[in-house]
Amino acid sequence: MHKAFSLTNGVRVLTSPLKETQAVTVMVFVKVGSRYETQELNGASHFLEHMMFKGTQRRPNTLMISKELDGIGAEYNAFTSKDHTGYYIKTNHQHIDLALDMLSDMLVNSKFEAKELDRERGVIIEEINMYEDNPMAHIEDVFENGLYGDTPLGWNIAGKKEGITKMSREKMLAYKNKYYIGRNMWLVIAGKVPENLNQLIKKYFNLIPGKSNVPKYVGQKGYSKNKIHLQYKETEQSHLIIGGPGLKYSAKELNAVSLLAIMLGGNMSSRLFIEIRERMGLCYFIRAGLSPYEDIGHFQVQAGLDKTRIKEAIPAILQEISKMQKGDFSPEELRRAKEFIKGKFILELEDSENIAGWMGKQALFMKKIKTAKERIAEVEAVKINEVKKIAKQVLDIKNFHLAIIGPYKDQKVFEKFIN
Repeated sequence: MHKAFSLTNGVRVLTSPLKETQAVTVMVFVKVGSRYETQELNGASHFLEHMMFKGTQRRPNTLMISKELDGIGAEYNAFTSKDHTGYYIKTNHQHIDLALDMLSDMLVNSKFEAKELDRERGVIIEEINMYEDNPMAHIEDVFENGLYGDTPLGWNIAGKKEGITKMSREKMLAYKNKYYIGRNMWLVIAGKVPENLNQLIKKYFNLIPGKSNVPKYVGQKGYSKNKIHLQYKETEQSHLIIGGPGLKYSAKELNAVSLLAIMLGGNMSSRLFIEIRERMGLCYFIRAGLSPYEDIGHFQVQAGLDKTRIKEAIPAILQEISKMQKGDFSPEELRRAKEFIKGKFILELEDSENIAGWMGKQALFMKKIKTAKERIAEVEAVKINEVKKIAKQVLDIKNFHLAIIGPYKDQKVFEKFIN
């Protein structure tokens, strides 16, 4: 069972003690990501995440931070998404004091030295280059930019290279001071915890600024009208995403859509894997999934395809989607999907890092934090008619968008598949 309380500065704390482990994960979530940015500051959330590891007043550089954490064998990292930023340290429970101290120090006392900031611009530009050179990763940016258009949800999390080059230190710090405040932050701790945990939390995390106002993001008004999104690249394999409007985090039908995604393309016995890969030999990988946000979301199928047979592959993928949309699946197929989700979820709960991540995402976007038993019960309770009903909505091909990275320039060639 988890426990929840708030500090006087507004930081919300979630703890999930585990007796079966000697490890502990300390994870901080800040409710800010690229969808909170302006065009001028696109990439700032991700840039800030990088700069948190560049030195504090007490630990003046990256080497001092990494040596201290490497010295206890800790795992540590950070991540930025469109709607939140996270920082975590996973370590032997005996070093939880250091983990709390380190994260608090980075969040409050990072120096953001001008020379380090300028050096990091080059690192981030190379990170952008790396993703743009990797079609399997970059196709998601092409798809979301096409689906959401020129809006914060459609922009790249890392920003644009020219924007990173010009972004000023003063505006980045103002952005940090606006969002890195107590009421916009969650501290999640899972694993083996000491009896004096609450004292340690207050000692280090009462240092977070406690401003009262929490800025909101600009809501997404809808989806782009243009439905074909091509990016020309001489590749040996074409990368494709096809999909359309989905559900937000809090939608009551989210479990039903998750089950739909498993049956369609969630594992090696799914419809798409068997038909498109095993029977037709058109791809190496293919998968279906959903990407929910706080107010909107999308459903997608992604594949790496034989570039010479893409005109054969797209109709074959759409045919499998169409079958599912018409409710052409059995109670047995749904039962197997439920067992798959439950099995994967239970395996994930063996790790304190996964537990902290799961609880933190719930804290950010859900009204209630569910227990593992409640999550499993929800999945088991989904009825086949509920899945069929939501399939009609989410798998409606007339609402789909198509994004492709590959050696193609003529958009009209692909319009017939969608329109």
